[in-house]
Amino acid sequence: MAHFVIVGGGQAGSSLVAKLRSCGFDGDITLIGAEAVPPYQRPPLSKAYLLGEMDEPRLYLRPAEYYADNAITLRTGTRVVAIDPAAQTLTLEGGEEMTYDALALTTGSHPRMLPAAIGGDLEGVYTVRDLQDADAMAPEFVQGRRVLIIGGGYIGLEAAAVAAKKGLHVTLVEMADRILQRVACPETSDYFRALHREHGVDIREGIGLDRLLGDDHVTGARLADGSTLEVDFAIVGVGITPASILAESAGLMIDNGIATDLHGRTSDPHIWAAGDCASFEFNGTRIRLESVGNAIDQAEVVAQNMMGGDVPYHAKPWFWSDQFDCKLQIAGLNAGYDAVHVRRGEHGGQSHWYYRAGQLVAVDAMNDPRDYMVGKRLIEAGKSPDPTLIIDPATDMKALLRA
Repeated sequence: MAHFVIVGGGQAGSSLVAKLRSCGFDGDITLIGAEAVPPYQRPPLSKAYLLGEMDEPRLYLRPAEYYADNAITLRTGTRVVAIDPAAQTLTLEGGEEMTYDALALTTGSHPRMLPAAIGGDLEGVYTVRDLQDADAMAPEFVQGRRVLIIGGGYIGLEAAAVAAKKGLHVTLVEMADRILQRVACPETSDYFRALHREHGVDIREGIGLDRLLGDDHVTGARLADGSTLEVDFAIVGVGITPASILAESAGLMIDNGIATDLHGRTSDPHIWAAGDCASFEFNGTRIRLESVGNAIDQAEVVAQNMMGGDVPYHAKPWFWSDQFDCKLQIAGLNAGYDAVHVRRGEHGGQSHWYYRAGQLVAVDAMNDPRDYMVGKRLIEAGKSPDPTLIIDPATDMKALLRA
């Protein structure tokens, strides 16, 4: 009987094993996760979970008994330290060996850390990547305390929103010229800068961190402009890197993560990859998509192909972020855009429509789910309405789908 092993107990790993069973795979399945808990949702960690609006069991993607009920061996708190592709074996921490007929790597990503030389190893300095991180920092969120957020991407802004809602004094520093510079247009940056400042967040752009201050525990920060801040704790949100060391040490091809083909197969015919750790070809460029949607969709395609299918992965990028009372929904990829058109929606909603050489490539929608869904469907259909129609508040947006 065939034995399929999945390494990585996150969204992609959980989706992959579920798809194997729903597609009728009747062999042995082992899902290995380094954390001590079943696979869980990560996006709420920097939002509802930190706010205390969601408890741990509600984070779980599936009830713990699901795995046993579906004859899936779930190995939590277990680390894989080596892969031998020639022998088709894994070595677990402690020396145990495990054989596989097919292996899928859904190892996710790691947060970038601040160097110890500038205080990154001080107590009171946190990242937001897993449940342990969120649990460790939760006691810090006490009204009136001072927090420094380092990095103005979505993770940093979400953490800033939680801190501000809980009554902390929040300072966010971003070394780039503007928040969200890497991922969004200036119009979207302007929207969220104004939103955060309305809620008392002190946003400082174009100013990097020189170093964190303190002997054992962080007590302050010196910024690149020479100013200093007193802080009680700090949160680092300066991006993530693919967790590809295990794959690299096994000799798999690495290119912006674990390189996969259109079917999710790596450079070894018996090894597959999906989720944050995996890169693939998209519109002539090798990319990684760091999103729940990609983790689910890519993992489900890989599951079918591990069973002998011939299903290509056609990514349909979408993302979201919750900050204060704003739900941001993003469809498409805005890389290389040369024009942005702003549409004012109903009830204060707003959307930003990205075009490249006349082609609609992405939409950012703030509290405007209707226009988000229209934009997503237009992009997936390859349709590009005239921008004058987009910005006209009288336009029937759903009619654009029929044009």
